[in-house]
Amino acid sequence: MSEEFNDVSPFEMSMVVRQLERSDIAKILAMQKVCFPGMEPWEESQLLSHLAIFPEGQFVAELDGEIIGSCSSLIVNFDEYDDRHTWDDISAEGYITNHNPEGYNLYGIEVMVHPDYRRMKVGQRLYDARKELAQRLNLKSIIIGGRIPNYHRFAHEMTAREYVSAVSRHKIYDPVLTFQIMNDFTLMRVNPNYLPDDKASKKYATLMEWNNVDYKATTKRHYKTSYPVRICVVQYLMRKISSFDDLAHQCEYFVDVASDANSDFVVFPEIFTTQLMSFLDEPSPSRAVRKMTEYTPQYIELFTNLAVRYNVNIIGGSHFVEEDDEEIYNIAYLFRRDGSIEKQYKIHITPNERKWWGISAGDSVRVFDTDCGKIAIQVCYDIEFPELARIATDKGAMIIFTPFCTEDRQGYLRVRYCAQARAVENQIYTVISGTVGNLPQTENMDIQYAQSAIFAPSDFEFARDGIVGETNANLEMVLIGDVDLEILRRQRQDGTVKQLKDRRHDVYRVVYKKE
Repeated sequence: MSEEFNDVSPFEMSMVVRQLERSDIAKILAMQKVCFPGMEPWEESQLLSHLAIFPEGQFVAELDGEIIGSCSSLIVNFDEYDDRHTWDDISAEGYITNHNPEGYNLYGIEVMVHPDYRRMKVGQRLYDARKELAQRLNLKSIIIGGRIPNYHRFAHEMTAREYVSAVSRHKIYDPVLTFQIMNDFTLMRVNPNYLPDDKASKKYATLMEWNNVDYKATTKRHYKTSYPVRICVVQYLMRKISSFDDLAHQCEYFVDVASDANSDFVVFPEIFTTQLMSFLDEPSPSRAVRKMTEYTPQYIELFTNLAVRYNVNIIGGSHFVEEDDEEIYNIAYLFRRDGSIEKQYKIHITPNERKWWGISAGDSVRVFDTDCGKIAIQVCYDIEFPELARIATDKGAMIIFTPFCTEDRQGYLRVRYCAQARAVENQIYTVISGTVGNLPQTENMDIQYAQSAIFAPSDFEFARDGIVGETNANLEMVLIGDVDLEILRRQRQDGTVKQLKDRRHDVYRVVYKKE
């Protein structure tokens, strides 16, 4: 061999299949338009949802650093879905918020390979990655709803079922179905109206299955009959105090009560920390609120310690916080029992908050992972805007916590009625926690009105009237109630009505503009 060929590195190529990363999304969106012209492409928010919910199931194929293929999937209990389900049904309209980590089947919702790189076994590599994932997670099978893109050429002379039969007997070649058959997938059925914008397939899809011969049944996995989550709602009495320690003692008492009841969450009301103003001796509301923000470190330290010591997740009501931009925000904190902290800014600021305290608005709808599923926090006025709850639900939230503070019955009923409406519209649990009592010396916080509650959707398996529990009005007390996330999940699939599944995205859509 001549010396100039000792170094073969210039001739090497790098073909890898790896997990999707956020930085890949723009390339995936561009590639999809090339792969499926005329079909509705992914939205960035959908791919971000895939990464947030099931990153292990999202793959890309990369050649010399260039993305040339990708595939997306989720885990389901396939037996829970209707035989004639659509792509929107099985993928939660592309957001995979129905992903079930305890499921038995990996469901593939898309595979694509850039046209310039076909016949390089890119699709084969992506399918192999899925098979390895199914084996590693000990899943029973992989199920896919496959396109039949050549069917439009034969639709005038045969039915979709006849076409599929001909392809299966190798009398007709179909680039997707033939490939799937060669990869050991077997036909389960042919579904009509699977992808409404798939004109080449005449909206049909073949439901195909690959069985994992290495699957081992295990007693650790079972059909989950319930997933109870216990919530302790604090209806907090506002009264004059003389120090931060007074506030801390009251808070610890309620956290202790919640912990003794084996609660998973304890929820405090909105801006209950304005109780601190009762000893600040500052008559100007705008200056008083800035003084109060100086207690933010003590507030955060207090609730972080309480969450860890009492082993309970705490929705710490909300607190006014001055940030580096010198603006003051109304922020609701989640203090997890593992010691980690998250925060949700109030997005809609009331006229009173602007007038008396100069509060600034946040601009992000967040959903938080907890050891009891995904939750969202929407502070008081925010629950009165249905778009926010819909966005949170699409991001996977199962419970929305709403700390609130209202001074009269009319304001309270706005919060209550809207929270109940959000529970019905989104098939979700909502929780409201409010302040009661009086602070005569504190401007704009002198009177309070509340009746705290836990709400459920309205259907047979949930509490009568959709009310899990409620406190007495205007008395300091706690409400402890259980909600069941497994019932919620099943009802979303097969309830008397299915508000999430029956939305008409061909007519309307809520678009979230900011991540």
